[in-house]
Amino acid sequence: MSQAFAHEEVVIRRGGRSRLPLIVAIHSRALGPAVGGCRLRHYDSWQDGLADALRLSEAMTYKAAVAGLDFGGGKSVIALDKDTELTADRRRSALEDLGELIASFDGSYRTGPDIGTGPQDMVVLKRFSPYAYCTPEEHGGTGNSGAPTAAGVLAALRAGARHVFGDASCAGRTVVISGYGSVGGGVAAGLAAEGAHVVVSDVERSRKDDALARGYGWVEPDEALSAPADILVPAAVGGVLNDETVPRLAAPLVVGPANNQLTDESVADALAERGIVWVPDYVAGAGGIVYVLSRESEDYGHEAAGKRVEGIGDTVSRVLDVARSTGVTPLRAARQIAERRLAVNGGGDAKAS
Repeated sequence: MSQAFAHEEVVIRRGGRSRLPLIVAIHSRALGPAVGGCRLRHYDSWQDGLADALRLSEAMTYKAAVAGLDFGGGKSVIALDKDTELTADRRRSALEDLGELIASFDGSYRTGPDIGTGPQDMVVLKRFSPYAYCTPEEHGGTGNSGAPTAAGVLAALRAGARHVFGDASCAGRTVVISGYGSVGGGVAAGLAAEGAHVVVSDVERSRKDDALARGYGWVEPDEALSAPADILVPAAVGGVLNDETVPRLAAPLVVGPANNQLTDESVADALAERGIVWVPDYVAGAGGIVYVLSRESEDYGHEAAGKRVEGIGDTVSRVLDVARSTGVTPLRAARQIAERRLAVNGGGDAKAS
């Protein structure tokens, strides 16, 4: 049986300068303008890039809705063929092509950095549209959103710990962080300051020395999910939780910012059957978007935006309380909360098929 097409608008275009496939997927604008980062990466085919854009834009709809933001979900992708060599000139051309495409939405789609792009790339996009967020501070933006994303994960961790262990403090608890990049590093530092025993893992072996120098433990990437722990933090790639990995999990609580952690929604049921509490990734990882939109679109100051990020802890508590009281998974509870907001604002059509 085919699924209904859930997206409001999808534009696929070949860039006039770069000749590369450009994709903008708008899942929903029921709550406001669609937001979602710009991803630039190699795919086996441009169709895989389209699938990425469709999936991630839908996740953005629910991330914004659950977080209480008046924005919808979108995503942009510059899809590179697996054999494409991206020179500096062609990269700039691709960004200029995308900037023109984003400008054509006249503010109804807004973007920021994602995999393969960063604050400097947003400077190029902003030449064409004011709706490119996270440019460096000297260009009027908020720069890298890693720190507020990490702050949101820490708030989510505390709420999850209170739900599972009866105490929000992570002091004395063993936390394994799979992915030691800017967000994972920020989470590690915050947990270590609270007195947690932090163990990290990353496919980049060069990061091991830094981790050990900071007093963290280290576990090899293929052992991270099964390492003994109180809390597991997926902070790298998506698709890490599936029918093969869930039986190996040792931690009773899983909270992390990696996007699309579940390979299929049925994995949420498998986690629940094992008694593992999983906080939906789009809830735990919302700190960056909450902070950036608060600062750059809603004129919040730094402290006020930071308080909104801390509110992710309250959101997680609500999701887990609803899940416990109604007997559904946290994924279903988060979806119900989001769908109620979308329905009230005329977004019934945005409900996932």
